[in-house]
Amino acid sequence: MGRIHAIGLHPAAKPMVFALCLLPLAYLIWGAAAGQLGANPAEALIRQLGEWALRALCLTLAITPLRSILNWPFLARFRRMLGLFTFFYASLHLLAYGWLDMGLELTDIGRDILKRPFILMGFAAWLLLLPLAATSFNRAIKALGAKTWQKLHKLVYLIAGIGLLHFFWMRAGKQNFGEPLLYLALIAALLGWRLMKALRAS
Repeated sequence: MGRIHAIGLHPAAKPMVFALCLLPLAYLIWGAAAGQLGANPAEALIRQLGEWALRALCLTLAITPLRSILNWPFLARFRRMLGLFTFFYASLHLLAYGWLDMGLELTDIGRDILKRPFILMGFAAWLLLLPLAATSFNRAIKALGAKTWQKLHKLVYLIAGIGLLHFFWMRAGKQNFGEPLLYLALIAALLGWRLMKALRAS
């Protein structure tokens, strides 16, 4: 246990986690350059960036339960970074859609967002992530006050639900529900743990 804590608190731990979080992007860039993303690389890039945003969100939500269950307080050091990587991959997902799928035609993008519910949900999730990313810094916490900041960042639970709905509707077109159900179970477990803890505390 002491060794794990020492590793988690080591100065190199954060740079290592940062590098690991960039590996999916490096793989996708390599895959696109090497022609390894299948018959439709643009679609593969858009979808995989979105899935990595959802994975980063799940990792962010998992920090608090794992910290409590495993008694690893050092995990809190990585929560902000993982949250920002969630926004990073979500932004790349949105950019890839706007650029590769819509040719950066803002009028067409706006119409597509309003026309297709699953894209509307994805855009709504990104908009909600925006203030969380913008306030994920010490100065913002001081400016808002700890209580207001905590209330604002509880939007992550709503974002998880909207992001999951976006993913579910996107896969519904191809009747592929395996992965969405897996993420549903994971997010339900992570939020259910929080609910149980809050009920016990009250």
